[in-house]
Amino acid sequence: MTRLLFILFSSLSIGLMAHVDLGIDVFLTEGHHKSLKEKRIGLVTNQTGVNRDLVPTGKLLRDHLKLVALFSPEHGLNGNGYAWEKIADGKSHDEIPIYSLHGSTRRPTSEMLKEIDVLIYDIQDIGVRSYTYATTLFYVMEEAAKRKIPVIVLDRPNPINGLVVDGSMLEKSWRSYIGYINVPYCHGMTIGELARFFNGEYNIGCQLKVVPMKGWKRRMSFKDTGLEWIPTSPHIPEADTPLFYASTGILGELDIVNHGVGYTLPFKVVGAPWIDAEEFATKLNQQRLPGVKFLPFHYRPFYGSLKGQDCHGVLIRITDKLKYRPLSVQYLLLGMLKSLYPQQVRTCLDDISKTKKNLFCKANGNSEILRLMNEEQYAAWKMISYQKEERNDFQKVREKYLISQY
Repeated sequence: MTRLLFILFSSLSIGLMAHVDLGIDVFLTEGHHKSLKEKRIGLVTNQTGVNRDLVPTGKLLRDHLKLVALFSPEHGLNGNGYAWEKIADGKSHDEIPIYSLHGSTRRPTSEMLKEIDVLIYDIQDIGVRSYTYATTLFYVMEEAAKRKIPVIVLDRPNPINGLVVDGSMLEKSWRSYIGYINVPYCHGMTIGELARFFNGEYNIGCQLKVVPMKGWKRRMSFKDTGLEWIPTSPHIPEADTPLFYASTGILGELDIVNHGVGYTLPFKVVGAPWIDAEEFATKLNQQRLPGVKFLPFHYRPFYGSLKGQDCHGVLIRITDKLKYRPLSVQYLLLGMLKSLYPQQVRTCLDDISKTKKNLFCKANGNSEILRLMNEEQYAAWKMISYQKEERNDFQKVREKYLISQY
């Protein structure tokens, strides 16, 4: 009992001692902003751009610098836009222009940039390749480099953690807005490290400065930071959702099953009317993937895929975030669905539209996973092991872009 109490007290103490200062906090407290007093600043941000006390970065910069323009990514400045919804330009309450990078253009134009001396980027990413905020940063860096405008990235945590690297690489032919850089689906890098990687590996030539965090360590998930989670988009409501998004988001592109979008547990459940929940959970657990358990689960989506239908399937429970491999889970789910319910999966694959197939391939970064789903009777482990050597090579390349204090 004494030993148990000691362990519990130690764990609680570690949690209480966690203190992470974000890039925006360090930017101001350590005086990085002082050299910019006479500069005209453009800020790329949204609702996630806040300091550790939840004060918006836009307000902080207005108080200290000459903020002349705001740029918003997908979902808009306030994060309430639907996926792929075009966002219009606008103005803030104090008449600062807001330029949408998810409307008539996805790149800042010469007209938008003509009055700007420095661009600052402060948006929370979710740690996976197929999320557009990182692509927006890279577009900004490319356009800034053409005009010799410096870019400052205020770093933020990878909410999954900075260690898990999983999934396939991005093949050039599948490069798109939802996957722009050749990194594994889960890359284990912060947004600042990604910016450094992009600048170095793609020879952008951007005058880039990354302001690191203080107190963040690579083994931390977002919940370990002591920071408040701001939903990054409508279907990423909680701090642990990014890890589940990486576990079922690609699967959802095929519309074989519902993956919790339209229910209260986005990306955390997988179900369909024709699944036997007990059998599905048992077969998945028999594969003994590290860091995860699958629980039988029954639910009824409120909207979207299979709206109003009784779905049976599994609830994903992560038991060890550092051992857990989200793409292994994703491909095991796909493979097990095909093994247990071949007719239903075959019908879905035969009926899927070309647009959906392309989205699935863009999210995976290749067409090989779709080929394996179509042609292999037992596809799971072939999908899981696909490009393992390329992932190992990436880990060596990424080393020079990681921030050493993390």
